[in-house]
Amino acid sequence: MRSEQFVLRLSIAVTFLVAVAGVFFGLLSGSSAIVFDGVYSLADVTMTLAALVVSNLIATSTARGPSRNRLAERFTMGFWHLEPMVLGVSGTLLIGAAVYALINAIGSIIDGGRVLNFDQGILYAALVACVAVVMAIYSGRASRVLKSGFVALDAKAWWMSAALSGALLLAFAFGLLIQGTALEWMSPYIDPAILALVCLVIIPVPVGTVKQALADVLLITPAADKRHVDGVAEEIVRRYGFSAFRSYVARVGRGRQIELYFIVPSGGPARRLEEWDDIRNAVGEAIGGEGPDRWLTIVFTTDPEWAE
Repeated sequence: MRSEQFVLRLSIAVTFLVAVAGVFFGLLSGSSAIVFDGVYSLADVTMTLAALVVSNLIATSTARGPSRNRLAERFTMGFWHLEPMVLGVSGTLLIGAAVYALINAIGSIIDGGRVLNFDQGILYAALVACVAVVMAIYSGRASRVLKSGFVALDAKAWWMSAALSGALLLAFAFGLLIQGTALEWMSPYIDPAILALVCLVIIPVPVGTVKQALADVLLITPAADKRHVDGVAEEIVRRYGFSAFRSYVARVGRGRQIELYFIVPSGGPARRLEEWDDIRNAVGEAIGGEGPDRWLTIVFTTDPEWAE
């Protein structure tokens, strides 16, 4: 849990192993649900790699050193805008994969299901369920400590994988138990039925992430942040006798972008530049959240048109 990049690298390595195992065991046992689990994991690996690249770019751009200077020359506004893009695309692809699998599962049920080897399916589902639960708990704790949207989405993906594997384990165990009984006719339908059920459960999980990512891409102003910034600005206007203010607030991934324009009365008392800087410092401290992920611009002008 040393860094966001470390957690993502670990997740990529484990997910890739799970994906390879899923495709192998799925083809061996004849289970489309297991094959879907493997393909789903491969899609997750691709998205996590993209998240890792963006995470490295953000970390480099906010650090000090020659690498940061080279990036700053080409990307003066930073890389925060890439984070919601990647999160949105990742969540959308995960939803799309689940919807596609659901359609195939329904088609398989209509066609009479499929016969599979339950022993191999049980072995795979048990191993992957254990791995997924451990990774989900680890990533969930890491996301709370690191406050990372990427790691939080990765934790959701692991919980989805754990849910799928757990459901497969129960279904395959049931299929094995009913062999040679009056319920054996249900065996061909177990694999597509459990796949359809799991897809219905996991499809809504990334929706919240996609919704928030879309809000960030569209620069929708967070209501709570806007109220806080306006409260600080109103106090500054009252304290220093300014005429009015204009505030612009947006959240872009982990970054907060805040622009404040204070309208100063024409012909007011002159202030030294150090005094204006003191006011800026007071505003910044009152807003809070100082760090590499806060972009704060404070402007003083007598012309309201500069603030519009």
